[in-house]
Amino acid sequence: MPYVSVRELKGQLSRVLREVREEREEYLVTYRGRVVARISPVVPPEEQVNEERVRKVMRDLDRLAAEIGRKWPEGVSAVDAVREARRDL
Repeated sequence: MPYVSVRELKGQLSRVLREVREEREEYLVTYRGRVVARISPVVPPEEQVNEERVRKVMRDLDRLAAEIGRKWPEGVSAVDAVREARRDL
């Protein structure tokens, strides 16, 4: 994360804000060598993580893992299964 002094920020505010907006860059603002603020992009609501949706996906993955586990052949490791599949290619 780049640093920018208050003095530099005054002269380059447009450039800094453009980088924050377009490149999602974050800046630490310093005053007399000490960090006093952070400039970071705002995450639009449509990009924010929907926790309920994440929980649902995780539940679905748990169900899928359990189903695969029930059908997985005894004594066959995942490594062996991948190796075998690669040989078939």
